Amino acid sequence: MAIIEIKNLTKIFGKFTAVHNLNLEIKEGEILGFLGPNGAGKTTTINMLTTLMKPTSGDAIIAGFDLVKNAEHVRTVIGVVPQSFSLFPELTAIENLEFIWP
Repeated sequence: MAIIEIKNLTKIFGKFTAVHNLNLEIKEGEILGFLGPNGAGKTTTINMLTTLMKPTSGDAIIAGFDLVKNAEHVRTVIGVVPQSFSLFPELTAIENLEFIWP
């Protein structure tokens, strides 16, 4: 069973496409790492999958929850360990707290 299903996930910033039609299926118990050069879309993809950023288009289902329609439920079934602890600058103080303690 797929725990993460991604179909045509895309994120565009103005004229720059950071992630273009990403398709991926990760089965429960699998481990995945993102590798690539700077600007390849790794952080943007993670930001979308953790609900920090809405995709421009495409779909993702995480543990049975729609990434956009059920963002609050997605946050309850994922865990994120940042490289170093910090607040997310794109979020308000309240949003940072809600992200950590939904």
